[in-house]
Amino acid sequence: MSPRTAHTAVAVHPLLAERWSPRSFDATHTIGDEELVSLLEAARWAPSSRNSQPWRFLVGRRGEPTYQRLFDSLVSSNRLWAGDSSLLIAALAAERAENGAAQHGPAYDTGLAVAQLSVQAHALGLHAHQMGGFDAERLRVSLGVPDGYRPLSVTAIGALASADLLPPELRARETAVRERRPLAETFFGDGWGDPLPVAP
Repeated sequence: MSPRTAHTAVAVHPLLAERWSPRSFDATHTIGDEELVSLLEAARWAPSSRNSQPWRFLVGRRGEPTYQRLFDSLVSSNRLWAGDSSLLIAALAAERAENGAAQHGPAYDTGLAVAQLSVQAHALGLHAHQMGGFDAERLRVSLGVPDGYRPLSVTAIGALASADLLPPELRARETAVRERRPLAETFFGDGWGDPLPVAP
């Protein structure tokens, strides 16, 4: 167990317990083609409503134009650290099917794809940090996203570096104890607010 392993009520798979979202990435690390395709395949095989697969991804490795455009779309607080990641990936959801009908839950399905990508990153010894702090319109314009596709997130992926490389305010967050709301306040049984009997 690493110092960042989640303290769960009962054991869960190590890929889930040990997954976390760092900000300190190794600026010298690169992601090879096989690793990249492995990440993308994990996302591609996510479940979706009626197998609609509403997700689309914009992928940039550090040093490539797409990476820079994705980086430029980030809010200033994320630009403080995300530029050291090996890879930036924007997730977008198609709001309508090919026949023009409204999709059922495209953001939900795309979130599942990003989750699978994040877990696969951890399985490869990498780390992923999903970000909602970005300018969706800037991303849309700079990368030629057509109408009907909604940018949802940008994920930084790379190899972990020391927290000491971060500015002090980010360093404290990087090393803080990981926390989650208790099971009893999140999962309900007979009705809203009524905890499941098994939830501590």
